[in-house]
Amino acid sequence: MNYKDYYKIMGVDKTSSQDEIKTSYRKLARKFHPDVSKEKDAEARFKDINEAYDVLRDKEKRAAYDQLGSNWKAGQAGFTPPPKWQEQYQQGNGNFNAGGQGDFSDFFESLFGGGFNANQHSSRGPQSRQGQDSHAKVLIDLPDAYTGATRSFTLQDQMVDEHGQAQSKARTLKISIPKGIKPGQKIRLQKQGETGFGGANNGDLYIEVGFNPHPLYTIEGQDITTELTISPWQSALGEKVKVPTPTGTIDLSLPKLVSSGAKMRLKGRGLPGKIAGDFFVKLKIVFPKSLSAAEEALYQSLKGLANDTSKDESEDDKVKQSS
Repeated sequence: MNYKDYYKIMGVDKTSSQDEIKTSYRKLARKFHPDVSKEKDAEARFKDINEAYDVLRDKEKRAAYDQLGSNWKAGQAGFTPPPKWQEQYQQGNGNFNAGGQGDFSDFFESLFGGGFNANQHSSRGPQSRQGQDSHAKVLIDLPDAYTGATRSFTLQDQMVDEHGQAQSKARTLKISIPKGIKPGQKIRLQKQGETGFGGANNGDLYIEVGFNPHPLYTIEGQDITTELTISPWQSALGEKVKVPTPTGTIDLSLPKLVSSGAKMRLKGRGLPGKIAGDFFVKLKIVFPKSLSAAEEALYQSLKGLANDTSKDESEDDKVKQSS
């Protein structure tokens, strides 16, 4: 009877997270499922994959496996059984119930002892196991965060039946997106995760909300920024300009002599919430691509006025210094 490296079978490291193990299992289950795989050893590989996943997905089983390692066989040199090993594992009181006898290798059953005897039952009956939590992501448009929204989406659940066979099942859910939600926040749907076995509860489903890219706005936390192009004369003279916001267009009064790159803050017009975010308008001065003769004459006149003003200021400075 040979030692089986469940981590190697799953293609993961001993430090891999539960999510990484789950992701690897789904890829391998699709690749080696006997009904679809063209690999010669698909059936044997699929059985090994299910066996490895059944241990590594369960924190208690995984801890026991890690503790025993390759010294799984009691009495082997260097093997020290964990406390109450005989009671917890060999007598089946470790609540480690999986498929019936014959579903797993001799190594698997020798490792955990009578805990896999199909005639033994946990308090919830044979094969009782809490469902794993699931994770998904849904994208919304920025205006949806101001008003709230409803979204429907379909999940492809990868399930393992009581015989250790992987199955894919489509499931459609409708969720309510609350007003004021921020990118990266998660919505928890209780008992909508992976199905539990033997009467155990389903896991939970966590929906991470992301925002579709928007050509006008960038989002940082609850604050929103847009860039507004203005002309040189609007920058110099000040003027009311139209600014698009996620809730509609507003009028914004520019101060005189405002610089390119300046930010104007509209308090409370960012993402809604108990404390609403702010909306920022970043100004960018843009010159025309070409000038008419009249426009060029005006700029020449402006240049002359600016030079005269500089000379006057210079003469004033000399008078002040001499006095």
